[in-house]
Amino acid sequence: MINLLLFPIILPFFFAILLLFFKEKIKTQRILALIGVVVSLAASLVLLWKVKTDGIQAITLGSWPAPFGISMVSDMLSVLLVTTTLLLTLFIVIYSFTSIGQQRERFFYYPAILFLVTGVNGAFTTGDIFNLFVFFEVLLMASYVLIVLGGEKKQLRESLKYILVNVISSALFVITVAYLYSVVGTLNMADISVKIAEVNQPGIITVIAVLFLIVFGIKGSIFPLYFWLPGSYSAPPVPVLALFGALLTKVGIYAIMRTYTLFFVHDIGFTHEILMVLSILTIIAGCIGALAYFDLKQIIIYNIVIAVGVILFGAAQMNEAGMSGAVFYLIHDMLIKGALFLLIGIIIYITGTSNLRKMGGLMKTHAPLGWFYLIAAFGLAGIPPLSGFVGKLLIVKGAFEAGNVWGSIIILASSLVVLLSVMRIFIYAFWGEPKMELPKTDRKAYLRLMGPALVLVMLTIVYGVGTEWLVPFMTDATDVLLQPSIYIDAVLK
Repeated sequence: MINLLLFPIILPFFFAILLLFFKEKIKTQRILALIGVVVSLAASLVLLWKVKTDGIQAITLGSWPAPFGISMVSDMLSVLLVTTTLLLTLFIVIYSFTSIGQQRERFFYYPAILFLVTGVNGAFTTGDIFNLFVFFEVLLMASYVLIVLGGEKKQLRESLKYILVNVISSALFVITVAYLYSVVGTLNMADISVKIAEVNQPGIITVIAVLFLIVFGIKGSIFPLYFWLPGSYSAPPVPVLALFGALLTKVGIYAIMRTYTLFFVHDIGFTHEILMVLSILTIIAGCIGALAYFDLKQIIIYNIVIAVGVILFGAAQMNEAGMSGAVFYLIHDMLIKGALFLLIGIIIYITGTSNLRKMGGLMKTHAPLGWFYLIAAFGLAGIPPLSGFVGKLLIVKGAFEAGNVWGSIIILASSLVVLLSVMRIFIYAFWGEPKMELPKTDRKAYLRLMGPALVLVMLTIVYGVGTEWLVPFMTDATDVLLQPSIYIDAVLK
């Protein structure tokens, strides 16, 4: 039972390897991919319950005592993120059956998704800073395959930039880990926290903290390191974009939240102040981008950047309201971005374009799509009682408690910008008269695409309305972040 926390990492990995043997058998690939994700999701739900009832689950591989062996740790934050990841992957895989096309399915599309999930779940679960690097690399390798799959000119051009940026950030990651190791002499996260507390974070550790912020900031796309994201994410097809948009930046955010609440907590006036300023600049940059474009993909992609800023701003407050708001908003954002990308994928499928200026009048032909899009848009903007509201409210409350009034005003103003940007899609695409003859689409395919998208929108509604039931889970996740001793005791026993 103790190794249960490895299942959400090992199962996708096992199924990914299995899928490599069925390159030409598309039906077999689909069935196996689906089984793999469902079984992994079931394991993560059992694990979630176990963490809730028995507390943090930690295992050190090879029967070594921590901190000598490699530790895997499943606390409430990591298990919530792992479960959300698998849930999203399930809907994206079902959506892919109809939308990705057999040409791509033949070239290891499903194995790449499962390897990606292996890396993401591993990054959320590891208790070892070097292993975090290893899992980053696993998910990046898979994302390189997914971003070029299909080999369109735009994909190849953008993938070069994407790979280059990630290679540089990975190199920087290894160097930073080496610096940290040279100062504290350990790679186990819980042990690093103890060692830094013993020496009371001298200046060199603060420098390392800033380096980590740069490394994870490139992965999580904070200002000014987000420059690669809008182009790279808009190149691949919609299911891949949904995977990237909902999952990949979140791993960077998680890494910042974990290191900045576990290790670098002795010079908050400096490190967390930088984090807060950067998160506000990230929000502003995202808002400008979201209003500047008339392209469906770009508008939602810039909304990813805004959300990154909002979550990290909440985490930078280092108080209970801000941190629990950040956790709430992190999971809300994964779900809502997944839902929105699937919905705009359907709009692009119907109209044959992602240019808003060429659309119009979809309400007359596809009313359900319009209404569900509207619900998701309101959820993204944080209109009560939908899922974005509670997280944002808590983050703003945390900022007021910490005396950062300006930051909270900017966050509230950004909600209006988000609403404006997503309503513009609604007005241009669904209102008015059709601008052009719609290409012939298959009604059955449309319904098959609507299925996963609608269920995901429903889930976000449940997440918003059922906040009360979720509070105990969120409180556990917040406690682990704000009281590192809980985490340290669980790992070092």
